[in-house]
Amino acid sequence: MGVALDTRREIETPEGVVLSERVAGPLPRALAWCVDLLARMLLYLMLATGLELAGAFAGGLMLILLFVLEWGYGVAFELMLNGRTPGKLVLGLQTVMDDGTPVTPRASILRNLLRVADFLPLGFLVGLLSALVDPYGRRLGDLAAGTLVVYRRAAAAERRPLPPGPVTPPPAPLRPDEQQTLVDLAQRGPGLSVERHVELAEIVGVGWGLSGKAALDRATAVARFVRGDTPGASP
Repeated sequence: MGVALDTRREIETPEGVVLSERVAGPLPRALAWCVDLLARMLLYLMLATGLELAGAFAGGLMLILLFVLEWGYGVAFELMLNGRTPGKLVLGLQTVMDDGTPVTPRASILRNLLRVADFLPLGFLVGLLSALVDPYGRRLGDLAAGTLVVYRRAAAAERRPLPPGPVTPPPAPLRPDEQQTLVDLAQRGPGLSVERHVELAEIVGVGWGLSGKAALDRATAVARFVRGDTPGASP
């Protein structure tokens, strides 16, 4: 039986909007890990070169720094780069929580600490088997931390056109996840009934003081603004 390299997972946001995430399979994740391994090796080399001047203390200091780098590399980058290590950035991947929200510090620490379990007995065999068996390609660390590795939603291949129309800035600043929710809702509009589309627009635009078609029109206009569309033009 063949194993799918990539798949999709439907995630319902707190606003009631269902997003479709493209989950990364074992191959792109392995390639990202290889890039991160090369990056860590370069950092090791730089540390070793710099510590040559430390004399008698070089050995002990090097062990401490290697420990911090090995276990802190993934956590530091995932928290600084919104779920992306340099390897994931190169491969266009991102670590998120299984509800689609940004990865939390606790989850990042847990999934990275459990890499030691995925490595058993040799060469990430347990992690590979877990990723192949799990329908969403999760290794043991992901299962314990409640995380997924997905392709970035902002990738050009995921960008679908919106109907031309007004472009309106939001009445208040929006978080990145709120911006993505608006864009996803506008893109999925053609596949929804008008009633359901209006209902979701009212949920997303709660606090805007609009209802019915006015809420839908405003949500779509703000989605165009978020995407950087020009007024009245097709993207």
